[in-house]
Amino acid sequence: MTDKKTILEKARTFVFQELASESSGHDWWHIHRVTQNAITIAKQEGADLFICELAALLHDIADAKFNESEAAGLQIVQNWLTTNGVSASDSEHILHIIQYMSFKGGTQSHVSLSLEGQIVQDADRLDALGAIGIARTMAYSGHFGRPIHDPTRKPREQLNLEEYRNGQDTAIMHFYEKLLKLKDLMNTTHAKKMAQGRHQFLEVYLEQFYAEWEAER
Repeated sequence: MTDKKTILEKARTFVFQELASESSGHDWWHIHRVTQNAITIAKQEGADLFICELAALLHDIADAKFNESEAAGLQIVQNWLTTNGVSASDSEHILHIIQYMSFKGGTQSHVSLSLEGQIVQDADRLDALGAIGIARTMAYSGHFGRPIHDPTRKPREQLNLEEYRNGQDTAIMHFYEKLLKLKDLMNTTHAKKMAQGRHQFLEVYLEQFYAEWEAER
């Protein structure tokens, strides 16, 4: 079996090559930040660092946005894990994390994740909060032609996955349909602490945004 340090180095190289030029906010630097978040939280929570780091590195490779389907993306990850000497048990664990960690409009809340899965999920969600979260929301909106704001549109409740992904929203609606919900969805104690300040920054930003929209500031 390949040693874990080598596997992680190969994963970083692979993901960098795949996502370096991605422009929707899911690029290599998103992966880097999520991985650093995951390592930080894992150390605090006493989790398996290898599983957390490798799942964080590979988590967007399987994303349906970059593949014919989620199943096709998961197969790419499975093939990579097998080719690079990751054990069957670790591979199964990592694939389960990647398959079920995504927000997906809140439609996957029924799935139980391991501690490592909860950590990688928290790490990914933290990158959707705060200053980085705002920047990524605007990058994603521009990439897919989503307007910044339309006061006639209101946030949608109880979205199914198709509605969440159909693009019938705005960047500002996305704050209410996802970003502002994330603080209360954090799993681990350390992530909950990290999320507080980032959540408050979103609220301050929205207050300033609406004031500027109405020429009040």
